[in-house]
Parts: sequence; structure tokens; C-alpha cells
Amino acid sequence: MLDELTLHLWLEETIKLLKEKRLNDLDIDHLIEELESLGKRDKNLVSSFLEKIIRHLLLLQYWEAEKERNRNHWRAEIQSLRTQLRKYLTTNLQNYLREELNDIYDDSLYYVQEETGFNVYFPEKCPYTFEELLNEKWFPS
Repeated sequence: MLDELTLHLWLEETIKLLKEKRLNDLDIDHLIEELESLGKRDKNLVSSFLEKIIRHLLLLQYWEAEKERNRNHWRAEIQSLRTQLRKYLTTNLQNYLREELNDIYDDSLYYVQEETGFNVYFPEKCPYTFEELLNEKWFPS
């Protein structure tokens, strides 16, 4: 792995070569590796935002014992996470999240079960549509 300065210089040189259409001078293997890494990083980032949105929605909707004390905090967190997620979403990343929603929900479910001590009922399958999860005005009733 390259240190940060070396990577920055390599990226600048690669961009220059691409702009000049000097494709034979590119370090193709390294370019592929960096693009794959970038894609993976973006997927992990948006997955993390969506997982946290689901966590807070589950707590807001189902954890009655803490709802009165934490409702405003959970709602504010949901709004903040939705805003952050929107900044990173592309069509490809939206498609990725749709495909991974069940796994993301399972991770969220495990977290909230631990948080509540497994003493609260949470649905086994995601009770929210993808559209509801991203809708800044939507909250469960």
C-alpha cells in the first residue's frame, strides 16, 4: 500500500496521463486496484449510514420504555444520517443498498437487540421500504 503522499502524486500523474490519453503509460493494475478500493469504500460508507438509520427507526418505533426520553434524539439522528447518506448516493449505490437491504437490516437488528437487552420485540424482516428509509419526512407512526 502506498503512503498518502505517494498515492496523491500517483493519482495526479494518472489523471494527467488519462487527460492526455496516454493509456499505454498507465499503471493499469494499480489503477484497477484503486478504483475497486474506492468502490468498496463508498459501498461501506452508504451501508453504514443506512444501517444506523434503521437502528434508530427500530428504537423509535419499538422501544417503548425509552421512547419518551429518547424520541427527539433518535429523530434528529435519523434526519442527520439521511442527509449524510443523500450526499453520497448515486444510482449505482442506491441499487447496491436495495440489493443489500436484508443483510443491512440483519446487522441493524442484531445491534438493537443488544442495545435493548433482547427484551423488545423487533420484526425479523425489515418493516420499512427503501423509499421510507430515505424519505426525510417519513417516520413510523
